[in-house]
Amino acid sequence: MSKGQWYPPEWPDRIRALASGELTAVPPKRAATVMLLRDTADGGPAVHMLRRRTSMAFAGGAYAYPGGGVDPRDDDHLVRWAGPSLQEWAARLGAEPAEAQAIVCAAVRETYEEAGVLLAGETADSVVSDTTGADWEADREALVARDLSFADFLDRRGLVLRSDLLGAWARWITPEFEPRRYDTWFFVAALPEGQRTRNASTEADRTVWIRPSEATAGYDRGELLMMPPTVATLRALTAYGTAASAVAAAADQDLAPVLAQARLEAGEVVLTWPGHDEFTKHVPTKDET
Repeated sequence: MSKGQWYPPEWPDRIRALASGELTAVPPKRAATVMLLRDTADGGPAVHMLRRRTSMAFAGGAYAYPGGGVDPRDDDHLVRWAGPSLQEWAARLGAEPAEAQAIVCAAVRETYEEAGVLLAGETADSVVSDTTGADWEADREALVARDLSFADFLDRRGLVLRSDLLGAWARWITPEFEPRRYDTWFFVAALPEGQRTRNASTEADRTVWIRPSEATAGYDRGELLMMPPTVATLRALTAYGTAASAVAAAADQDLAPVLAQARLEAGEVVLTWPGHDEFTKHVPTKDET
């Protein structure tokens, strides 16, 4: 393992199998994740991260952001919406309007499911200030169980999704040799006033607020386990002194998808993430003895 980079032991065999044609890549599932920021007294904003349980089949033990896969109902035409139009989001995300809605809905829904933070309000210029209480928890659990769609959740509470509180930041696609693949859009958002995060995810054993520079330093020392897209987005966030400035900068971020590539070169499989040389891996084509 290089630094704190998550690198499953089965990857070399899968990379070799993909290179030889013995492995067929599975289609990636759409997903969204949110880098939730809050300002600190000094040293710039902190980002909310969770540590995935070591028992998780995908990225066990790694630090990540709240997020998850798209619910097929996230493109429901009844979703109450505020902020940029679906056409504007579609142009930004490089997707059809219905797909853009599903991706943005997944980002907001998963942040609520896993962190208890809801980017929604009663009007287009308001945001809920408190999502605690037994009734809120019952709705959150129903969303997690998929007994309740996000559209119905918003409707029953008279809320609109505040898409303007999100900024699209990056897009990464799980390598073709991974059995679980995701086409993930990364968003950035500021923690709404009055709300607070909590570990509401059954997939995480702890959560932290940490400055991006501190998180990457922990990764560089090999103390914090992370996947390449997490490290790359954290490094990018270190340039901003406030949560608001980071959200504002999202409009200028490149959303070209980053997909790891494996090639045979001089007796090795070379694994690269285009544009991110620090994650390059050299894997022997045969097990070393």
